[in-house]
Amino acid sequence: MARTKEFKMGIQEQIIESAGQIYNYLNAKGEVSISKMKKDLSLSENFAEMGLGWLSREDKLEYTQKAKSVTVKLR
Repeated sequence: MARTKEFKMGIQEQIIESAGQIYNYLNAKGEVSISKMKKDLSLSENFAEMGLGWLSREDKLEYTQKAKSVTVKLR
């Protein structure tokens, strides 16, 4: 019987994966609220924020405060 090795992604890899999902989503959708993005992508609060932080550090995002929400889009 063949044994399958379970691949466990490390924290940094999960952050990079989340950042990639966010980048692709924003590339397709344009400007969206952060709450809508999190809901649509089903990302945990932590990984959504870390993914946004990763992309922000790379200067890929632009944020706008709109009433009670914050929107984000690619630069």
